Amino acid sequence: MKRLLASLMLGSAAIAIAATANAETLRWARAGDSLTLDPHAQNEGPTHTLAHQIYEPLLHRDMAGQIVPALATEWAPTEDPSVWRFKLREGVTFHDGAPFTASDVVFSLNRAMMPDSDMKELLASVKEVTAVDDLTVDITTDGPNPILPSNLTNLFIMDEDWSKSNGVEKPQDFEGGEETFAVRNANGTGAYMLAERAPDSKTVLKQNPNYWGKGEFPLEVTEIVFTPVQNAATRVAALLSGEVDFIQDVPVQDLGRVEAADGLVVRTAPQNRTIFFGINVGDADLKSDNVDGKNPFADKRVREAMNMALNRDAIRQVVMRGQSQPTGVIMPPFVNGWTEALDAVPPTDVAKAKELMAEAGYGDGFSVTLNCPNDRYINDEAICQAAVGMLGQIGIKVALDAKPKAQHFPLINNLETDFYMLGWGVPTFDSEYIFNFLVHTKGEKYGSWNGTRYSNPELDKMIEGLASETDLAKRDAMIAEIWSTVQGETIYLPLHHQVLNWGMKTAIDFPVQPEDQPHFKYLTYAK
Repeated sequence: MKRLLASLMLGSAAIAIAATANAETLRWARAGDSLTLDPHAQNEGPTHTLAHQIYEPLLHRDMAGQIVPALATEWAPTEDPSVWRFKLREGVTFHDGAPFTASDVVFSLNRAMMPDSDMKELLASVKEVTAVDDLTVDITTDGPNPILPSNLTNLFIMDEDWSKSNGVEKPQDFEGGEETFAVRNANGTGAYMLAERAPDSKTVLKQNPNYWGKGEFPLEVTEIVFTPVQNAATRVAALLSGEVDFIQDVPVQDLGRVEAADGLVVRTAPQNRTIFFGINVGDADLKSDNVDGKNPFADKRVREAMNMALNRDAIRQVVMRGQSQPTGVIMPPFVNGWTEALDAVPPTDVAKAKELMAEAGYGDGFSVTLNCPNDRYINDEAICQAAVGMLGQIGIKVALDAKPKAQHFPLINNLETDFYMLGWGVPTFDSEYIFNFLVHTKGEKYGSWNGTRYSNPELDKMIEGLASETDLAKRDAMIAEIWSTVQGETIYLPLHHQVLNWGMKTAIDFPVQPEDQPHFKYLTYAK
């Protein structure tokens, strides 16, 4: 019956599109599409952005980046500091009309901890999730976890019955190319309902008439038409011509044109995201190089040489047109653990870099492939092209392989790349998130995005200990010690912190969200 009801509602949603197309329809474009509608399959910004319109977490970061109630209205540790209790919002229904209860939370968080989930590191300290009653959930962690609420803001809640009736009790195996019902269909509690989904072409959402947040949020957008437009010139042309109302990623080379256009505005803010290169430091031999039986990247002198060869200021000025903040660490300034000393930009020194290459036995250089996305980060492929030239100055002949993010990211997750670009935002605003995903040894509960093959068991223990350390001064000291090791190993080559440029019609009042997450229920129009 629930499946039939959902099907009928989807059909009626499609019919309703015409009625609202000229009212408060928001036509939105960005470079890349959501990778999947399965809310636990990919920990990726644009994927979360679309999911946030449809699904909801227990807690949510608003347009200022502050944690506010969503499906949970209260949360606090119990008398047992290892147990957090969450009081759930009353009267919430899923899009198919089914009531939201504690069992849906228990099901969803357990689902998010499964092996194919890309969100499992956020719940690595969780031992058990239990329903106390229909509107109360306890989360038990392995020792007190003072920052657990910060880990929940992108963990979306699914309808248990809908998931089971449609055979999606487990997350999609995205890297394995699995196709499931949850990949193209959705049933959340969010402000907008899925009306149409054509991956990499168009997604249409309509406002949820039974949304619990009516009266709490503006909800002035009644329909969203999302179109991914990879080509930067085409994306800007669509905004300039009025074909779209809002683009999330104005190309830096076109900022002046958009700002000068009548009826348009560019809103800018620093982003909670850092762009960097990852290096395969762990394998005995690289697959994509021309050095037989050895891994040049395993020698720290080679990694240090590469770090010195990258001219971050040139990338900022020429490629990014001033719209980036060069850095020496893979951590945005928003994050607990960031310091000016860690952020200091490594000086470019080609002569010293050549000396290090010669000391390591690679004075004549070597060749290697760099894997890069071409539709995910601001000027991603152009940055990689610039890096090819810079590394060539020290004898490293780089073959650039740029692909759409849907093909690029599995290379990292499946350990099929030796040298790659990645960008990392930190929704918890804490270093533990970076360590869990990018530094800890890759395994069942940690390290899913650690494509470097770096493994340090002693460091792993320290990382795992962060989740239960309640002495914040001691915890901060542990974070500083971990960063000292990470920086000393040079397993990543940091480039810059991204700067966000949202382009929109002047009639739209919408501040830039630091995680690049436009929550359209907050958007208002000039009266």
